[in-house]
Amino acid sequence: MNMLRVTVTALLLGASLSACAQKYPDQRPAQQDRLFVSQAVEAKIAEVAPQLQNPKLRWMFMNCFPNTLDTTVHYDEATGLTFVYTGDIHAMWLRDSGAQVWPYVDLCKEDEHLRKMLAGVIRQQFTLINIDPYANAFNQGPTGDFGDPDDTGKPQDPNVFERKWEIDSHCYPVRLAYHYWKVTGDTSIFDDLWLKTIETTLETFTTQQRKDGDGPYYFLRVTDRQLDTKARVGLGHPVKPVGLIASSFRPSDDATQFEFLVPSNFFAVSILRKAAEILADVNHNAALAARCTALAQEVEDALKKYAIVHHPEFGDIYAYEVDGFGNVYLMDDANVPSLLALTYLDPSMADDPIAQNTRRFVWSDSNPYFWRGKAGEGIGGPHIGKEAVWPMSIMMKAFTATDDTEIKACMEQLLRTDAGLGFIHESFHKDDATNFTRPWFAWQNTLFGELVLKLVADGKLPLLNIIK
Repeated sequence: MNMLRVTVTALLLGASLSACAQKYPDQRPAQQDRLFVSQAVEAKIAEVAPQLQNPKLRWMFMNCFPNTLDTTVHYDEATGLTFVYTGDIHAMWLRDSGAQVWPYVDLCKEDEHLRKMLAGVIRQQFTLINIDPYANAFNQGPTGDFGDPDDTGKPQDPNVFERKWEIDSHCYPVRLAYHYWKVTGDTSIFDDLWLKTIETTLETFTTQQRKDGDGPYYFLRVTDRQLDTKARVGLGHPVKPVGLIASSFRPSDDATQFEFLVPSNFFAVSILRKAAEILADVNHNAALAARCTALAQEVEDALKKYAIVHHPEFGDIYAYEVDGFGNVYLMDDANVPSLLALTYLDPSMADDPIAQNTRRFVWSDSNPYFWRGKAGEGIGGPHIGKEAVWPMSIMMKAFTATDDTEIKACMEQLLRTDAGLGFIHESFHKDDATNFTRPWFAWQNTLFGELVLKLVADGKLPLLNIIK
């Protein structure tokens, strides 16, 4: 009798999946066209997808989770290096690539091919940082391609696609390397190249504390977009050197208004402490570890002193940008690191009441880049323009939520704003989800898969299965 019930159930499930396949056809590339195949990733999809009773959620998970591997990963077994496209732009952003492959790390102990590819991403990132520590995006080799002809104080290296200084370009590689180490125990990536990378990062961070003047970096571009160039002939608005690190650009690749970008400084604190742990435990380099720890503490102390603002409605919150003189910018941008993503990048901040106040502030009309409309609601930013919601913000709200009602609302919104294509886009208009930007954005797609897996691991499968 039990066998009969199992057989009937299997037949019904097969019929259901067949019907769904007609409504929701597979959007992945043909198997022979996929750039990288991981058996562990395919096994995880096969394990989780049948548990998702909502057919559209199941379809989007199956499309999105492997999207980085299917379409952007270029692994060279001969060199052991991995180049990762950001999607529709065939360059490797240090930030995007670190985030794109992040959710695969948990699976690489079961797949040696996957583990080697991920180690290749980390080594590639370390290599690129040392080519130019102020660059954010790189070419696949010295091709000489670049987005725009910029004046940044030095001739552009042919390996560099874009030279926008962003703190998070140095943070994401360390975050990825630390996670990889904790999952695999592999210390081979922490070699002389790693040590050189940390030295480069420390030098760049301390230079950009601006204690000895503006430093060597500036950025000028001939453009009709205000945030694609910097004020004061490329140097940006002045800062008071208070211990924070200047970031000329945001994770959106938009110029900062005030140079001390608060979410990125929090990210720097987190990764400097991770680097110190690696340096102490693996490299036994107490001196370099101490430098990382000391800088992390200095930045953290400065954040407590200069980044907190009292808001009349939300109480004490973190500003988005400050300059050390007392000027602050109260907003949030969807791209990560963001204020909304503080506890996503650093779970130890989950109990911080100021972070919670800030979370309520950024998801409200008090944030000038929060939009609410007929299609959905969320945070955007000046990068795309007026009334454009980034699904990344909706996902970050779900990642950092503790309330099931909030999580469910986020997931339902993600399902109804894909424009019927089964993928997550860069942004959509608040009143019309078919008005979207970037049909191929691998980071957002893989982040959606990461979110689904997190919710399943957190015991939220019953919640996902009541989504209509």
